[in-house]
Amino acid sequence: MAAGNLPRAEALIDLGAVAHNVTSLAGLAGQSGAATMVVVKADGYGHGAVEVASTALAAGATWLGSCSLDEALTLRAAGLTAPTLSWLDLPGTDYAAGIAADVDLSVASLDTLAEVRAAAKQAGRPARVHLKIDTGLSRNGCPPDQWARLVDAAARTPEVRVVAIWSHLACADEPGHPSIDAQAERFVEAYRVARAAGLRPLRHLANSAATLTRPDLHFDLVRPGIAVYGLNPTPQPADLRPAMTFRSSVAFTKRVPAGEGVSYGHTWTTRRDTTLALVPVGYADGVPRSLSGRMQVWLGGRRRLVAGRVCMDQIVVDCGDDPVSPGDEVILFGPGDQGEPTAREWADLIGTIDYEIVTGMCRPRLRRRHLPAPAPSLAGVPR
Repeated sequence: MAAGNLPRAEALIDLGAVAHNVTSLAGLAGQSGAATMVVVKADGYGHGAVEVASTALAAGATWLGSCSLDEALTLRAAGLTAPTLSWLDLPGTDYAAGIAADVDLSVASLDTLAEVRAAAKQAGRPARVHLKIDTGLSRNGCPPDQWARLVDAAARTPEVRVVAIWSHLACADEPGHPSIDAQAERFVEAYRVARAAGLRPLRHLANSAATLTRPDLHFDLVRPGIAVYGLNPTPQPADLRPAMTFRSSVAFTKRVPAGEGVSYGHTWTTRRDTTLALVPVGYADGVPRSLSGRMQVWLGGRRRLVAGRVCMDQIVVDCGDDPVSPGDEVILFGPGDQGEPTAREWADLIGTIDYEIVTGMCRPRLRRRHLPAPAPSLAGVPR
């Protein structure tokens, strides 16, 4: 993109990186005999749910996962027909619309089962459900002492078809944590109870971290989320490529003498004569204000310090005596291949996780642009 046409604020999404990550993750799952559900909740972790889902299905995923029914129906409206699970909605949700669109629904209580049963009658077709057991995360999921009742009721409800049982791990990003095996044992017992009730469900437990580190927990289906986007939730190396680059461009430059305060509160003062570059992004665009005084950007082939506070609409970059011009590209974070800051670096600086950084890139002034994934290679494919 030529200078002068660079964005004010852009999240550039490399779908080639997404395809690479999904191929790698699905390959790990395939070695265990498991299929792959790619999680595209929260608009694909800020990357664009429809675009990521389409890319993932072409790269080897066969299932999609969403948080809400609205998210799942957005995928259906885009023409995506792969099996899709929706797992967290409020009482009173129009489950009939999801059933009619062939969306799988998570059920963790007798009350939800009753709602889904009524919706299936309204839709005129059975509901596909995944029964969720709480194995130790203590969020959503059926308590173990109520599991047998839920399983028996689901098995005796003709309006539902139990497709799977599932649960979610609390500490899979800490390999060796004792809760992982404890949750796995509870999950195996929950499956035994389901089988005893006459069900023959699929099983899924593994998130990104367990997909990468615990092949014994892949069962029939894995559910990678953050790893699809190239961010590694474990301390171990993984074959993943970050897909998002957050960038802007220089709006204005000025030469400032030594001893001048910069930005609100004058928390930073020039130590020498220097060139300052104004970049028109701030905390309204996803740059955390808590990065003030700590962040750097990539500009003109090197890292440069952001001088002073992050403002709502702008940051100021100290460029010293280096030449810099309006329209020059500024990378706030990216894959790190050139040495630019990364989403993980931002997260570490402010004491959060990179999930929060990338999902926070859904902002009114932030343009999102997708770079297409390359066509699959046909090398070695018989014709």
